[in-house]
Amino acid sequence: MRCQECEQVDEIVFDQTRFWFHMPTSESFARVASVFDRRDMAARGVGGNCLEASVARDGIDGVMTALFGELNKKELKETKVLTTAGGDPTPLDMSRVMSADVFVNRVKGQWLVDALEDELYDTWYQPIVDANATTAENPFALEGLLRMRDRDGNNISPGYVFQLAEHAGLLFPLDIAARTSAVRRAAESGFRGRIFVNFNPSSIYDPAYCLRTTASAVADLGLKPADITFELTETHRIQDKDHLKGILAFYRQAGFKVALDDIGSGWSGLNLLHEMRPDFVKIDMDLVRNIDRDPLKQSIVGHLISIAREHNIEVIAEGIETEAEASLLRDAGANYLQGYLFARPAPIGTILGQPAADQPAA
Repeated sequence: MRCQECEQVDEIVFDQTRFWFHMPTSESFARVASVFDRRDMAARGVGGNCLEASVARDGIDGVMTALFGELNKKELKETKVLTTAGGDPTPLDMSRVMSADVFVNRVKGQWLVDALEDELYDTWYQPIVDANATTAENPFALEGLLRMRDRDGNNISPGYVFQLAEHAGLLFPLDIAARTSAVRRAAESGFRGRIFVNFNPSSIYDPAYCLRTTASAVADLGLKPADITFELTETHRIQDKDHLKGILAFYRQAGFKVALDDIGSGWSGLNLLHEMRPDFVKIDMDLVRNIDRDPLKQSIVGHLISIAREHNIEVIAEGIETEAEASLLRDAGANYLQGYLFARPAPIGTILGQPAADQPAA
């Protein structure tokens, strides 16, 4: 389940490296040049607000910190950076040109590149249960959630990981790793039920190209497409709806189901519900929290469930922590429930009650 071009992470050489900068204005050029002057580093202008400099590994962090101090956000975004191992740039280096803000975050996030290459991650799963269930036994489905580890085996906050990946231009390989791991770990455990796999549409260039390996790998692992639901995340940030429609059309044509996350968190989510007609919707957890004590939330959720049911869309209420919340959502007509009340995310072996020796290696 690999797409080599999407997974490719352009290497930044961290030994003796030549940096090539292009600044948007002559004034920003002068301030970047001063960063190297103050450090007695070799740097020279090469015309057109371009600067070439050599930086040793132990000096890169200091230079990047100084750039943040000298350039404002707009300048960081519009300043372009390229590194070479020693020679002058060639046409093949063009793919590695990035904005200064992305480059700085890539330097800060080099550990994430290493973690992806060394597969220092796993998938934990959280059960989605039938609305009439009171426990997580025999769940309707499992949602796969990426868990990145450091080299000491400690979990790193998923929110921090995905935020850094976005700022460092690493969202594409991270999202692919998350999708791959969610399906592979479930298959390795012997689980043959429904799996919800999160995906961010901005991490997909061309559906037919970038997703075909995912589709073929599901079959190779002995899983049925109908049991895989791809759950669309970050719905509030979607800009290109035609691109999203192409992604969802690809999934459906391949036999998969689709879900929209965080419905009720904003007007954009309601528009997507109307335009995309998913198989499942997830009620935003902010609406679920303390819904038993909030008549306005009850009214909003009741109307959302009614709209979904009118269009044969099944409803999952997530983030449930109390029996009172669960009871009200059952009465409101939610089809499925998810949250800490039933189970916290855990390795799939723990969810399935497998002995440690039978669980897939992390």
